[in-house]
Amino acid sequence: MKNVLSTLCTVLLLTGCEMTTSSVGYYSYGLEPIPGSITYGGQPRTKLTKAPVGSIVPHQFIGPFGRRVYETYVIQPDRSLRLVSRRYRDFLLFDDDDDD
Repeated sequence: MKNVLSTLCTVLLLTGCEMTTSSVGYYSYGLEPIPGSITYGGQPRTKLTKAPVGSIVPHQFIGPFGRRVYETYVIQPDRSLRLVSRRYRDFLLFDDDDDD
């Protein structure tokens, strides 16, 4: 019983880590914006008229629970942004970067 319980806990922990730290594929559909995302609450009011269609727009911000979030957007033909990737970095408390 003890062995089964420890195996179950390990599986749950690994599954949770994979869901929060893995990068989503480049052509990922259904990735929803979170607070801090450029498209959270709708598309930005300004259109990106000078950037070519298909251009990549990187964005980083401090997300839920104080984690650094890196997102990637692609400019669509109608000049809207499509969120295609999101990655998380460890908690800022343990972050060595001082570039903020």
